[in-house]
Amino acid sequence: MIVTVTPNPSLDRSVPLDRLERGAVHRAERALLEPGGKGVNVARALAAADHDAVALLPVGGSEGDRLAELLAPEAVSVVAVPVEAATRTNLTLLEPDGTTTKVNEPGSALSAVELEELRDRLEELAARAEWVVACGSLPAGCPEGTYAPLVRTARNAGARVAVDTSGVPLREACRQRPDLLAPNLPELSGLVGRELSGPEQTVAAAREVCELGVATVLVTLGEAGAVLVDSRGCWHATSPARRVRSTVGAGDATLAGFLLAGARGPEALRHAVAYGTAGVELPGTRMPTPRDLRPETVRVTEVDEFAVSLE
Repeated sequence: MIVTVTPNPSLDRSVPLDRLERGAVHRAERALLEPGGKGVNVARALAAADHDAVALLPVGGSEGDRLAELLAPEAVSVVAVPVEAATRTNLTLLEPDGTTTKVNEPGSALSAVELEELRDRLEELAARAEWVVACGSLPAGCPEGTYAPLVRTARNAGARVAVDTSGVPLREACRQRPDLLAPNLPELSGLVGRELSGPEQTVAAAREVCELGVATVLVTLGEAGAVLVDSRGCWHATSPARRVRSTVGAGDATLAGFLLAGARGPEALRHAVAYGTAGVELPGTRMPTPRDLRPETVRVTEVDEFAVSLE
């Protein structure tokens, strides 16, 4: 079982537009409402591959009820922590060329009692889980160190832990030495405190994070694929998308693909990038299934760490 923890879940409304024009009135022909939040998306991708996935979520108001309802047909088991504030709603505007514009609500802070309940439920679930995946932003007003005790709780219960967040919450979680860190390039840049470009600089920065005690770092690079650094080596993988329909959730699909393939080594990276590529070819925040994958198009190359260290 893989448990995902999403402190700031959402309802995601996606609206396709012929063209987005600032200041204009747009009349949408349709809209798609889907469950959202990074950990929620990871759980959806896992469940679509028939893997046992549990989504631990704070839910509030009619929006929270609707979120749980939307997950039921996708075979994601939901463990809900009732909270006072309503679950947020995000808006995504999609243009035909794949350009994606997102408007994300901040979400409401969780009280100390609600955070304690979230940790208690996580402790129960982690005792039966192979992995705990803690993902996404924190609601506005939540302590920036919120992820750190969640990582400790999961590890103490015997689960391996993956983290995908940003900024100070990522830095605080990193200090707890999770087994897997899954940032994108801007998030990794923020963690190491410098701008990064290209797979070589990415590998060097990821290796620095590994030296802090993180076993594996998987960095998503958008169109440039992904980089993997662990104790066995460093690899870069790319795959062309046939058509970019939506980039929302592609990184979450990548992380799910990596976990499904064993979360270790270049073949897991190949599977991860196949998932991420399939994700951008699908509308809205729809998660890929194994039928959507084209792993044969993924090119994996080993990165020479010695050459990187000389730059």
